[in-house]
Amino acid sequence: MNVVADMQAGSSRKVDNDWWRGAVIYQIYPRSYQDSNGDGIGDLLGIVQRLPYIASLGVDAIWISPFFTSPMKDFGYDVSDYCDVDPMFGSLADFDAVVDTAHKFGLKVMIDLVLSHTSDQHAWFEQSRQSHDDPKSDWYVWADPKPDGTPPNNWLSIFGGSAWQWDARREQYYLHNFLVSQPDLNFHNPDVQQALLDVTRFWLDRGVDGFRLDTINFYFADKELRDNPALPPEERNANIAPSVNPYNHQRHLYSKNQPENLEFLRKYRALLDEYPGTTTVGEVGDAQFGLEILGQYTAGDDFVHMCYAFEFLAKDQLTAKRVADVFGKLDDVAPTGWACWAFSNHDVIRHVTRWDLTPAAQRLFATLILSLRGSVCLYQGEELGLPEADVAFEDLQDPYGIEFWPEFKGRDGCRTPMVWEPSNQNGGFTTSGTPWLPVSHDHLNRSVSAQEHDPAAILHHYRRAIAFRKTHPALIKGKQSKVSVLGDVLYFTRTHANEEIFCAFNLSDTPSDFELPKGKWQQIGAELGSAGVSADGKLHLGPWQPHLALRKT
Repeated sequence: MNVVADMQAGSSRKVDNDWWRGAVIYQIYPRSYQDSNGDGIGDLLGIVQRLPYIASLGVDAIWISPFFTSPMKDFGYDVSDYCDVDPMFGSLADFDAVVDTAHKFGLKVMIDLVLSHTSDQHAWFEQSRQSHDDPKSDWYVWADPKPDGTPPNNWLSIFGGSAWQWDARREQYYLHNFLVSQPDLNFHNPDVQQALLDVTRFWLDRGVDGFRLDTINFYFADKELRDNPALPPEERNANIAPSVNPYNHQRHLYSKNQPENLEFLRKYRALLDEYPGTTTVGEVGDAQFGLEILGQYTAGDDFVHMCYAFEFLAKDQLTAKRVADVFGKLDDVAPTGWACWAFSNHDVIRHVTRWDLTPAAQRLFATLILSLRGSVCLYQGEELGLPEADVAFEDLQDPYGIEFWPEFKGRDGCRTPMVWEPSNQNGGFTTSGTPWLPVSHDHLNRSVSAQEHDPAAILHHYRRAIAFRKTHPALIKGKQSKVSVLGDVLYFTRTHANEEIFCAFNLSDTPSDFELPKGKWQQIGAELGSAGVSADGKLHLGPWQPHLALRKT
């Protein structure tokens, strides 16, 4: 790669405000990516070190989970200073090095902003809890107890128990939708909104290309603090919280998803529009109405560009029917919306384990997600086919897992360190003898260096699938026909300009026969295992085999 030539070409190219549409985004969990200083914890300079590898995958952007100053009760999702880097991860200068180096490799940089709540150690909260008449007294959601001293309503925390915590200084409760140490900001206060817009501008001015907005539908709570109604058992699912969590027993009608959020998102989009080529992906956390909210939040050009969908992060096996059902509903409730799909992330069991995938199935699912309409997030190690690590209770760091063990083991199993080479027990992640989470021995023989030298490794399949997507504009920004099912075969057509691509996927471990649509089609994607047409004019798809075909219109 000629970096100087790329930089010169980049400076003369017009900014593509639509680069995010169909982009492939690589998620980095910084604690676990690469340790550059031997303290056992990944950091920003470690990311800089590994950017050539990330660029080699062919992705468009990186998304970095929070690295801001934090007491780390929820590993960075509890922010105590939005405008600085936690010393654990380095410095602002190190972050600037990430941005500069990524841009030299043609990679966009997106960062994770947690705006719905802060740490209880944030200066704003420390000031807010001092008294009822402090200038920031109304910056968080405070409420008086009921006459009997109990919390003001029945809202529950995702991390277990009441969403309200008593504060002796103010003799009031404060709202925390997550940990007790993560008080919720009061978005009904315009000063809070402006402060968070200022935070966003700070990072835009440092050159970031976009934001992943954590828990975007939690920003506002009902002003009247009305009780949530019960959710009937037949409507419950574990898409957002594990089934052992009583959070699933409520319909969260008032504690999130408030209509006032749309006006704030309109202000947020107006700010981003001042910076050409920047983007937003909002994480919608709702087990019942996630796709409906996605449709609202990505409608037109007023709100966020795309929303991070949970439908394929669920525990349920991803069958052809399930994929078709998701897209059928998406067509109904979000016909003009734009989803960002993921199979794995830092909060769920890795999909190789979650769906018990064979190597052939892993390849098929990689090809599938990179063929669907929408943008794509790949989680670090996904390209290596890493399974969920088994972390012993005594090694657990995640408060969520500690709370609900053993029925729910928390999120540490998907957060163990990235494996770069197999020559030592820490996989090249750190020179420290004790990384913050143990490296899975099962991961060592799947390391980057081991796979680089194996032509059959899944790492190379991901590279080929990403390159294939980039070769065909129809797969990036094209329209998508109705997603249909015949037996175990999922099929649809993508079209853009004069390019039409027919996609069929056998989502099973048994062969399937399929009739091709009429027309003159040319088989493509042989490097991805795409099946050819047999002498009888039919498709005979093997287990976990795709068929990809092109015609010019």
